[in-house]
Amino acid sequence: MERWKDRVALVTGASVGIGAAVARALVQQGMKVVGCARSVDKIEKLAAECQSAGFPGTLIPYKCDLSVEEEILSMFSAIKTLHQGVDVCINNAGLARPEPLLSGKTEGWRTMLDVNVMAVSICTREAYQSMKERDIDDGHIININSMNGHSVVPQSVVHFYSATKYAVTALTEGLRQELREAKTHIRATCISPGLVETGFAFKLHDNDPERAAATYESIRCLKAEDMANAVIYVLSAPPHVQIGDIQMRPTEQVS
Repeated sequence: MERWKDRVALVTGASVGIGAAVARALVQQGMKVVGCARSVDKIEKLAAECQSAGFPGTLIPYKCDLSVEEEILSMFSAIKTLHQGVDVCINNAGLARPEPLLSGKTEGWRTMLDVNVMAVSICTREAYQSMKERDIDDGHIININSMNGHSVVPQSVVHFYSATKYAVTALTEGLRQELREAKTHIRATCISPGLVETGFAFKLHDNDPERAAATYESIRCLKAEDMANAVIYVLSAPPHVQIGDIQMRPTEQVS
C-alpha cells in the first residue's frame, strides 16, 4: 500500500457500514479520503476519530446526494480544485427497497437504479476523466457489488435489487475492457459479498425490524471490516495483477 500514501480516494456512502470501514482503513494506510454521503455528521465524527488515533491519512467529509448528477459533478469539481483529482474511486453506496417485480412501486425501482447503477456509472466516468487529464496510469476503480449480482435468490423483495447488482457485474467487466482499449493500466474490480452485518437489512425491511434483525442472527455474518480488508487486498496487488471480482460469503451462508 506504500504507493497509495498521500494519494486521493473517493468513497461513496462513507457514513456507515462498509463505506465507513473502508474509509477508515484507507486513512489508516495514509490516503487522503473524500468520504461522501447525503448526511456527513457521522463522517465528521469518523474523521475526528481517525485524527485522534494518529492515522497518517485524512478523511474529508463531503455532502452529496448521489441520485442527483449535478451534485456528483460538483463534488468531482471540488475534489479537483482542492486535491487535484481522484486516484482511487470506491463505488460503495447502494440501497435496496422492498419492491417486487409484480407489485413494486416505480419510485422504489427508480431510486435503486439511480444509486446502484447510474451513480456508479457517473462516478466511474468522472473518476476516469480525472485520472486521464492528470496522466494517472495506475488508478483503481472498485465497485462494491453483491452476491445478488451473481445469483437470483427466491425472495421477491430483492429481485429488482438483484437486477441492479447484475448491472454492476456487467459494468465492471465492460469498464475493464474499455480501460484495455484505452491502453491504460488503470484497473477495475468488483467485490461481491454475501451477508454483511450492517444496517442494510434494516433499511430493506424498514417496516419489519424483527425480520431485519433475524437476517443477521441466523448465521455469523461478514463484518464491514472484512470488506475493508478485501479493498486493501485489491489495492495492494502488484500493478500487473488485475483482480476482477472477489466473491465472499459467510462460511455458514448457503445461498
